[in-house]
Amino acid sequence: MYAIIATGGKQYKVSEGDVIKVEKLGAAAGEEVVFDQVLVVGGEQTKVGSPVVEGASVKATVVAEGRARKVIVYKYKPKTGYHKKNGHRQYFTQVKIDQIIA
Repeated sequence: MYAIIATGGKQYKVSEGDVIKVEKLGAAAGEEVVFDQVLVVGGEQTKVGSPVVEGASVKATVVAEGRARKVIVYKYKPKTGYHKKNGHRQYFTQVKIDQIIA
């Protein structure tokens, strides 16, 4: 069984036991989180929501929080001497999918 959930402006295809990185949720390690925006539930019979599947949810446990690798943003304009270098590290929450309720 799998589900497609929406969180943090992104969509993720998950199954029970998967460990995924999502946008920062602000939950401590070991806490349980519930994702209510379930777009599709698949398996023997597929349910597609419009926009979400009624009564479906995904339970997950927070494994860790952290920051992703640095992304370098470099702006440059030729012949003017303008260049600017910036770095960015995105915060994330790593969660383990425990149960898909459909």
